[in-house]
Amino acid sequence: QALAYDRFVAICHPLHYPTIMNPRFCGFLVLVSFLVSLLESQLHNLIALQFTTFKDVKIANFFCDPSQVLSLSCSGTFINIIVMYFVGALFGVFPISGILFSYYKIVSTILRIPSSGGKYKAFSTCGSHLSVVCLFYGTGFGVYLGSAVSHSSRKSAVASVMYTVVTPMLNPFICS
Repeated sequence: QALAYDRFVAICHPLHYPTIMNPRFCGFLVLVSFLVSLLESQLHNLIALQFTTFKDVKIANFFCDPSQVLSLSCSGTFINIIVMYFVGALFGVFPISGILFSYYKIVSTILRIPSSGGKYKAFSTCGSHLSVVCLFYGTGFGVYLGSAVSHSSRKSAVASVMYTVVTPMLNPFICS
């Protein structure tokens, strides 16, 4: 979300970029991102702590997704599943809508650029970010929605590695 806003400011308001994206505001964006991710993880932890599970059960995954922890529960998990998917939708819909809105504004601004070289440069700047966003959200939704339908541990592990390891490793290349 913060990178989409950065691209939005850089393309739609290039002369005001240093003023808008000052170090204090960038620190604020990092802090908000950290606090939101902390809140979401703590909500998942609270859900997982409320039910009884089998003792000494191993999950064959690289990354322990909340939906797979819920599948091991001995108690009724209907309310927990509803809360988990509501929280996931809440923390997924707002960032995606912000990214889509910022890229709508970016594309409308780019299409008004008279030179084809300027359009190419602006689109190439945004293309790498959009590809990583698609990779992150595509594999993330695949893991969350796919684990509810089928339990293929190999596919889920590969997708988990994609959005927990590969996508963050690509961020320095996108920002440089």
